[in-house]
Amino acid sequence: MKVVIFCGGLGTRLREHSDTVPKPLVNVGSRPIVWHLMRYYAHYGHKDFILCLGYRGEMVREYFLNYSEAMSNDFTLSDGGKVELHSRDLAGWRITFVDTGLHSNIGQRLKRVQKYLAGEEVFLANYSDGLSDLDLDAHIGHFLARDAVASFVSVRSSQSFHAVRADADGLVSHIGAMPDQPMWINGGFFVMRPQVFDYMQDGEELVEQPFARLVQERKLLTTPWHGFWQCMDTFKDKITFDRLEARGNCPWKVWNKLSAPSASG
Repeated sequence: MKVVIFCGGLGTRLREHSDTVPKPLVNVGSRPIVWHLMRYYAHYGHKDFILCLGYRGEMVREYFLNYSEAMSNDFTLSDGGKVELHSRDLAGWRITFVDTGLHSNIGQRLKRVQKYLAGEEVFLANYSDGLSDLDLDAHIGHFLARDAVASFVSVRSSQSFHAVRADADGLVSHIGAMPDQPMWINGGFFVMRPQVFDYMQDGEELVEQPFARLVQERKLLTTPWHGFWQCMDTFKDKITFDRLEARGNCPWKVWNKLSAPSASG
C-alpha cells in the first residue's frame, strides 16, 4: 500500500526550536521525525511513500537527495575509503515528492496527490509529526473487514491541561488531567479507499466536512489505541521525544523488536 505523508505545515508552534527547519525534519535522536515515521511503515512492508510538501519543502527534498546511510548507521571503513555498512535504512524505499502548496490544508494536499494513487484499492496516510507503536496490521485488518471508506486511530490526549466540568451556577463537579478524561482525539494513521475523494470538495479540510459526510453514511471507522502515541506539536513535545530517545525508551521503534510482521505493501 502507498503511504501519503503530510509534510507541508508551517509548524508555527515549534518556532521556539527553529525558525527555518520544517517540522518533518526536526530530529528525534540523530534522524528527523519523518524518517522515524517512514521507518515504522517500512517495518510493516509499506515502502512506497508520497510526501506532500509545502513549507521549506526544498529542505525535505535535499535531505533525502543527499542522504548518507553511513551518517546514521554503524559501518567499517577500509582500503582507504571502502565503506561497509552494518545496517541499511532506505533499502526498497520509493519516495515521490510533490509540492502541494504553502498554505494548503490536509484535504487540499491529499487532493493534489490523487493522481499518484491511481490503481490503489486502499492507501495509507498520516501526519508527519506523530509516532506510535500501533499494531498497523491489526488496524488495517479492522478496516478491510468492514465496508468503510476511511479509518483513523483515536488516542487519549497527552496534553497536561486540566479538564473541568461544572454546573450552570459554576460549581465545579470534576477537575482532572486531560489523559484521565473519557475523551479520545484523532491520532492520524489513516487507512482509506480512493472513494474518499468522492466525499471531498475543493478547499475542504479532510477531517471536517468530508469526514462528517462519511459519519452520516456510517462509512468512517476508528481504532482506539491504548499504547504509545506522541505527537511533536510544540517545543515541549520535542523535549519529551529527546528525553525518551536519551533513555533508550522508544516504543515507536517497532523495527527493533525481535519478531517482525510479514505484511507486504
